[in-house]
Amino acid sequence: MSTDENKDIVRRVVDAGNAGNVSAFRALFADDFVHHDPAIRNLSGFLQFLGAVHAGVPDGHTTIEDLVAEGNRVSKRWTLRGTQTGALLGIPPTNTQIALQGISIYGIDGGLVKEIWWVTDTLGLLQQLGALPQPEQADV
Repeated sequence: MSTDENKDIVRRVVDAGNAGNVSAFRALFADDFVHHDPAIRNLSGFLQFLGAVHAGVPDGHTTIEDLVAEGNRVSKRWTLRGTQTGALLGIPPTNTQIALQGISIYGIDGGLVKEIWWVTDTLGLLQQLGALPQPEQADV
């Protein structure tokens, strides 16, 4: 597939996730999908994780900030914005507006997402939720 087609697959993943369309989302992933995060690993774990994030931030909406492709890899810089009205990462609801940023790299094979690597600003999220002090509040 072309790099433009691979980028379109990633856009469809984001659109399906934003719409909460689990069947459309699931249809974009290979059966042997691997998430390169020891806490997630496979499609079942990935869907469970995304369900927990949605429960914590039900109005969450992911925006693609950048999308770059080469060969069968697509890199996405993204921002998830929403309000934490449910438990998230063990933190009770705070009704705080959040903006979580991250970078994900998708491996595409045969028109399906075969693997993902990602890095997120979890420290920034925990600071936004009040679970950790902001840098100016830290007693160093």
